[in-house]
Amino acid sequence: MSGPAVSPRPAELRSAAQRRAAVAATFDQVADGYDQGGVRWFAPIARRLVGLLAPRRGERALDLGCGRGAVLFELAAAVGEHGSVTGIDLAPRMIEATGADARARGMANVDLRVMDAAAPALPPSSYHLAAASFVLFFLPAPVAALRAWRRLLVPGGRLGVSSYDQDEAGLLGDVFQPYLPSPAFRPASPFGSEEGVAQAMRASGFTAVRTLSFDLTVAFTDADEWYAWSWSHGQRAVWERIPLAERGQVRAAVAGRLAQARGPDGRLQLTQRIRLTTGCNKDQQPPDSEGAGR
Repeated sequence: MSGPAVSPRPAELRSAAQRRAAVAATFDQVADGYDQGGVRWFAPIARRLVGLLAPRRGERALDLGCGRGAVLFELAAAVGEHGSVTGIDLAPRMIEATGADARARGMANVDLRVMDAAAPALPPSSYHLAAASFVLFFLPAPVAALRAWRRLLVPGGRLGVSSYDQDEAGLLGDVFQPYLPSPAFRPASPFGSEEGVAQAMRASGFTAVRTLSFDLTVAFTDADEWYAWSWSHGQRAVWERIPLAERGQVRAAVAGRLAQARGPDGRLQLTQRIRLTTGCNKDQQPPDSEGAGR
C-alpha cells in the first residue's frame, strides 16, 4: 500500500493482553451482523480456501478465528458426520452466535471454544488440517503463531491461511493507510508480499508452501450500503481509530473512489486481491487442488 508514514498510536503501545481484549471487544460488537448482511465476501473466500485444503471424510479439522463460520461450515460439510471441526475465536459473542448457527444447521460434528488463536490450548498432533481466514495479520507474532499451529497438526497435516494481497492495495487502499491498526499491513511486513507470507510459513517449519491469488469483486447499491457493511466486520476497528472530526472526510473520499467503479448495472464495485497460502507439516505434499502450485 502507498501512503504516509504513521507514528505509533496508543493502540500500538498496549500490552499484548490489552490488544487481545481490544480485538475481542471489536468482534463481540460486530458478532450479530458479521457476514450476515447479504454481501458475499467471506463465503467465496472460504470455499476456495477449503477447496485448496481438500478435506477428506472423517478427518479432524481446526478453524482458527472461526468468526461466524464461513470456513467452519464448509469444513464441517466436507469432513462429514464421522469427521469433526473445532472452531476457536477470541470473541465470546462470536462463538455464541456461531454455536446457535451450528445447532440450527444440525451440525453435531462442530465443537466451538473461546480461545486465543495466537496460542491455542489444544492437544498437539490432533488435526489433519487447519484454516485461518484473515486472522494471522491480527496476531502480534505471526511466525510464533504459525509454529504453534504446526504443532497441532499430525505429520503431513495441512494449513491454509488467507490474507489481503497488498501488492494490489485495491481501490481504497491508501484512503485507510494512515489509520491501519497494525504495521502488519505495511509493505515491510510479512503480509506485504506473496513471498513474505511464504517465508513466514517456511520459517515456521511448513513445507510445500504454495500460493493462489485471485480478485474478489463485490457490488453495492450505493456508498451508504458499503459504509454500513464496513462497520459489520474487522474494518470497524479502523473506523474507530479515525478521529470523529476526520470520519466525514474519509467517508467522502471512499464515496468518490467507489463512484469511479460502477458496473454495467450501475452498482458500485469494490475489488480486492485475495491471497491464499497453504503448507504442510513436514514434507508431505498438499493435495493439488485448483492448480494452486506455483
